Amino acid sequence: MPTLIPKPIRVTAVGNKPKLIDEYVGRVNSKTSNISVAHMRSPGGWEEPGQTPEFREITLVLAGTLRVEHKGGVMDVHAGQTVVCEPGEWVRYSTPDEEGAEYVAICTPAFSPGTVHRDD
Repeated sequence: MPTLIPKPIRVTAVGNKPKLIDEYVGRVNSKTSNISVAHMRSPGGWEEPGQTPEFREITLVLAGTLRVEHKGGVMDVHAGQTVVCEPGEWVRYSTPDEEGAEYVAICTPAFSPGTVHRDD
């Protein structure tokens, strides 16, 4: 039988400015550990610490630009584009443009503060 997720749960974000994260599926809202799906809205100038997560993260940008720094350089992911970051790969996300960005992040296994391994 299908499971209805009636609404997301707002979870706390990390970074230099407030960012909205609404988790639809994951450890918090649906008690799911194998995948998480979250809708994110970050303001212009937002940035977070670098991280080396144990999960694969697939990010679909809906609006604006998401900047992804990685060991090989920097890439800007624009509305309608997707970026895939593999487990064990160092990345740092930010939204450099004034309008910020809106995007959906899908993590397998599900996002967890204990497996994201943020820089100090």
